[in-house]
Amino acid sequence: LNGVPVQSGVSVQMVWVFIMNRMGSQGSTVAQRRRMALGVIILLLVDVIWVASSELTSYIFKRQEYNKPFFSTFTKTSMFVLYLLGFLLWRPWRQQCTGTLGGRHAAFRDSSSLTFFLQSEPLYVPVKFQDLPTEQTNCTNADCDSTSKKQRVRFSNIMEVRQLPSTQALEAKLSRMSYPAAKDHESVLRTVGKLTVTDVAKISFFFCFVWFLANLSYQEALSDTQVAIVNILSSTSGLFTLILASIFPSNSSDRFTLSKLLAVALSMGGVALVSFSSMDSPDGKGAIGSLWSLAGAALYAVYIVMIKRKVDREDKLDIPMFFGFVGLFNLLLLWPGFLVLHYTGFEAFELPSKLVWTYILINGLIGTVLSEFLWLWGCFLTSSLIGTLALSLTIPLSIIADMCMQKVRFSWLFFAGAVPVFLSFFIAALLCHYNNWDPAMVGIRRVFAFFCRSKHRLQRYWENHLLHIPFH
Repeated sequence: LNGVPVQSGVSVQMVWVFIMNRMGSQGSTVAQRRRMALGVIILLLVDVIWVASSELTSYIFKRQEYNKPFFSTFTKTSMFVLYLLGFLLWRPWRQQCTGTLGGRHAAFRDSSSLTFFLQSEPLYVPVKFQDLPTEQTNCTNADCDSTSKKQRVRFSNIMEVRQLPSTQALEAKLSRMSYPAAKDHESVLRTVGKLTVTDVAKISFFFCFVWFLANLSYQEALSDTQVAIVNILSSTSGLFTLILASIFPSNSSDRFTLSKLLAVALSMGGVALVSFSSMDSPDGKGAIGSLWSLAGAALYAVYIVMIKRKVDREDKLDIPMFFGFVGLFNLLLLWPGFLVLHYTGFEAFELPSKLVWTYILINGLIGTVLSEFLWLWGCFLTSSLIGTLALSLTIPLSIIADMCMQKVRFSWLFFAGAVPVFLSFFIAALLCHYNNWDPAMVGIRRVFAFFCRSKHRLQRYWENHLLHIPFH
């Protein structure tokens, strides 16, 4: 810019920098909106898939006359083993098996200036002071007096040492690394802190039985009552989770609050109304289906609370790998259930027809394997709260599906109970997300403070009013 003053050139550069930063922020905002929109669309698609899967299962049990809940659960849950194909397709999983990633983890940890220790009690060790060299110099009386006073300061002979917890050491190490160094270790940093393949397999082994029983209860409920009733009663798993987390807390945020108590009471009232409405079913199995639905919700809550106590952070557990091992252990360990149920007479073993086989396989691939992957992807694009709240849409969708496809007519008790259960699901999801939030107690305190202020104002008013009343 010949002939342009230096200050004008600097101002032009500042304007260009401002414009580029503005364009960059707008671009990131647009990208975030697209990401959120894509996540919401995926979660809505998952709701449709889950309702369609439930309707197809009910159709197989009732219309195709293949009422085999154990066979259906075993087949669809075992199809989770397809997730283990990730060891062939996903490079980080292969590196964990070959041990190359573990070696890089060890090198990364060794290069850290922080030591990964478990949190322990304070340790007191002796202090070693370095002796200062004595310098003999000529000094005045005033200087010598000040020096002697300084030497009178005494320090403790022991010092307190606290070891840094491993959960904080990782974040501290990452925060002290430069951006280029972090980029060099990007593949390691994504997996450092995660559970190993062996740890994930052990956790899957202990939880595959609870997961299978929860899904078996859901399938049994679908064989006895309508899909809408099953989905409404199954949504009470959030309330069971609140109760069990308060009884067996994994951290201080799992304490039972007044808001959680009100949500439980609201849900129990709705469950009672929906259960009473299911007793009017012509085959008389509505009450049994309601009990199976509540049992499945309680077992799913047990699964959630137990895994939360086992794994303190969500990012430590590789969810697809976890479900892959769950499917593998179900396939290897639970097949004797066919023999037990067959010889006890609860469910006779019988292979389905080709048409039913096709329905079950499609239902397992899309309604179980694909839907679980899409739901995890939708939660990743949005948030876990939005993903949980999206599950509530299965309630109105299942009601519409039953009314349109199966021509089911629900009583007023059903709709009167569906509303509080629907609301309590939202409340439970919000209370689980915002752990220390207790809106009911906050509201009571504000009302109490308002009445206290009003009482003081009335007292001051009457005192001032009585002072101005003339006495005769």
